[in-house]
Amino acid sequence: MNKKTRKRFRVLVSHHFNVIFPMMKPEAVDVLKNIRVVLARPSHPGNIGSAARAMKTMGLTRLTLVAPRDFPSAEANTLASGAVDVLEQAQVCASLSDALADVTLAAALTSRRREIAAPLLTPRDAAGELLACAAQGQQVALVFGNETFGLSIEEVEQCNLLVTIPGNPDYFSLNLAQAVQVLAYELFSQTGYGLDALRQPVEHASHAQVEGFYQHLEHTLQQIGFFERRPPDRLMRRLRTLFNRSRLQREEIDILRGMLKQIERHAPAQPPQP
Repeated sequence: MNKKTRKRFRVLVSHHFNVIFPMMKPEAVDVLKNIRVVLARPSHPGNIGSAARAMKTMGLTRLTLVAPRDFPSAEANTLASGAVDVLEQAQVCASLSDALADVTLAAALTSRRREIAAPLLTPRDAAGELLACAAQGQQVALVFGNETFGLSIEEVEQCNLLVTIPGNPDYFSLNLAQAVQVLAYELFSQTGYGLDALRQPVEHASHAQVEGFYQHLEHTLQQIGFFERRPPDRLMRRLRTLFNRSRLQREEIDILRGMLKQIERHAPAQPPQP
């Protein structure tokens, strides 16, 4: 995605979220709800289930099936794991034209050269334009072909973009669900949804707590004779620098001071230095 497209997407998404959720952190799903995955003529129900699982993992929930050979299917439900709800809400259409009736931007995934003038992009490059369109409330579709034959020329011609996943030219064979996963990930990774939701809350130690630890550390090192023939001031400066780099947490301070107490309890008292 070039800088101009990236900037445009960020502005659009920011405006979209501020209108709907003022003063709240944007939820990736609010952009992704306008993006559907379209599987054209899938022949294996297991791939449908695996694709649903890949979608839901990345915040996509809208699945459209064009003339599936076997659906609904117990095998699809099994491989969907916790994404059976995506299958239950899936739309089934007789043709790709029906599936794209209300779509304004459709991207066809292809692994073959096509004699078509449509732009050929990688998933990463295409994601910005797809998300920008979705952020405006327009309907976007990711179109995947049959596991064996892919998309026909007629089906590709109904799409606005061609997307290909670069790979080993000597052996490139992605499963349908794997291809869905790659595109879904690239979309999700560019929504601005960070890792904060996965991080544990951290309470950093206050200045007073850190200074208390340094005093305790110096006292313990003095007690065990660590400063013998060593300049205490210089060593403590080095130790302060070492611990300051790590931005100690309150829990870490408690652990370190607990260790110092145990050392003091078991270490023989040293005579005071002259």
